[in-house]
Amino acid sequence: MPGPAAELARRLARDAEAVCRHYLSRGRRNGRYWVVGDPMNTPGRSLYVRLHGPDSGPGAAGKWTDAATGEHGDLLDLIARNRSLPRLSYVLDEARAFLSLPQQTTAPGHRTVAEHRSAPPSADGSEAARRLFRAGRSITGTLAEAYLRSRGITGPVDWPSLRFHPHVYYRTDREAQRETWPALLAAVTDRRGNITGVHRTWLDPVHRTKAPLAEPRRALGHLLGNGVRFGSVDDALAAGEGIETMLALKSVLPALPMIAALSANHLAALEFPVALRRLYVARDNDAAGLLAAAQLHDRGSAAGIEVRDLVPMYGDFNIDLWRLGSTGLRRRVAGQLLPADRVRFIVQVAEVGSQRGD
Repeated sequence: MPGPAAELARRLARDAEAVCRHYLSRGRRNGRYWVVGDPMNTPGRSLYVRLHGPDSGPGAAGKWTDAATGEHGDLLDLIARNRSLPRLSYVLDEARAFLSLPQQTTAPGHRTVAEHRSAPPSADGSEAARRLFRAGRSITGTLAEAYLRSRGITGPVDWPSLRFHPHVYYRTDREAQRETWPALLAAVTDRRGNITGVHRTWLDPVHRTKAPLAEPRRALGHLLGNGVRFGSVDDALAAGEGIETMLALKSVLPALPMIAALSANHLAALEFPVALRRLYVARDNDAAGLLAAAQLHDRGSAAGIEVRDLVPMYGDFNIDLWRLGSTGLRRRVAGQLLPADRVRFIVQVAEVGSQRGD
């Protein structure tokens, strides 16, 4: 490692917890480690940063390992992935800014970190997610399809965004032995269709439920602003949190494009498709869902997009599907759509299905 970089890495390691609190704010301290989902600050427990230790060696302060992917490094590497910085010079600029150190003189033609952030993000943080998703196969006839059917989902599930893998690594913590479980894989994509992350739901091969693990769901890659997509967006879209929630809604509104953002925070930050004119927020019936919807209302208003809420009777639309059945859920949702969309996404679809004998 070059001299300036080594010195910055040492300075960051001396204040490793402050670095983690700044860049990995969705994690938490666990003894000598800071624990989070991945370098992109996804909630979870796959990545461990050593907060205290010797000045050098594998157990040194600031060293980190992502148990899900095998990636590891020091805090400069972590900052590079977290901020999607493709060049060492950008990483050093970012580190100096965090440490309140003077910036080096910018060479001609060299972009600053701020200028780089306005450019498209680097693919480095999402490559492992792309590799994992490519390794999966169609979920038709697999345990993943059986799991979704066990959740009461009646609509199609063979979406391009969903795949199945029979052996996906899982590790409870850094010291635990690595296990393999079958998993439902969901591709997280940006509005241009590029895969930026993958969501894993580990499955129990016997009971067709989520696997009996401490965290049977984990995400990998860059999620913020992106989501799991079901259908191509024209001018209308429904967006919510969970995959099962949106597939339940898709079962009764098959013609309406949908996105699962995977959490309330990510839902609130969803990047709007360019052609979007009306957004239905299929929010969960809790405080986090209400806050996410309020934030989308504010952002949509500023962008000239009409935003309307779809509110479940119970906790979310998957629970509604279980308790109300397809007919009951369709009736409840129909009452919350605009009249034109009720005709477009329910009446016309029902008429086409009747003509086909569905």
